[in-house]
Amino acid sequence: MKGNSIRIRQASPNDYSLIIGVLDLWWGGRPMTDMLPRLFLTHFCETSFIAELDSEIIGFLIGFLSQSYSEEAYIHFVGIHPDYRKKGIGSALYRQFFETAQAYGRLRVKCVTAPVNKSSIAYHLRMGFVTEPSETQEDGVPYHVDYDGEGEHRVLFVKHLSVTSDAQKA
Repeated sequence: MKGNSIRIRQASPNDYSLIIGVLDLWWGGRPMTDMLPRLFLTHFCETSFIAELDSEIIGFLIGFLSQSYSEEAYIHFVGIHPDYRKKGIGSALYRQFFETAQAYGRLRVKCVTAPVNKSSIAYHLRMGFVTEPSETQEDGVPYHVDYDGEGEHRVLFVKHLSVTSDAQKA
């Protein structure tokens, strides 16, 4: 990074092709593009963020405000370029999302990950998320069986935010 500053900005629909173009590569070749349709960058760009270095996307967070639960926001997908992991970029994106959710009066942020994704579980716990209870556990981590379809178990997380009165925005 050598003195260049990383910029966090709001996502736009124009970012879609850039993100989709690197998504599977950033996940080590795993097919992930089906999990991020264009609609997320079209309809949730105000609550989605891009991390850039020298105009190159090095990270993104796709999130939205829940339409069903007025006190909640949801982080759908986060990606960090492999060369820039463990440099605080993910944390900066999460903080931007938390601030945005708070500005809209949201009290909680939720997200999920697969039980096999131990690094994601550890990361979310470090970021102040707690796991939602379940009777099914592995290595002390509760997960919800078939949450996203047959065999698609998920660990559910929630982070409680503090919302100040001046941060209320309808």
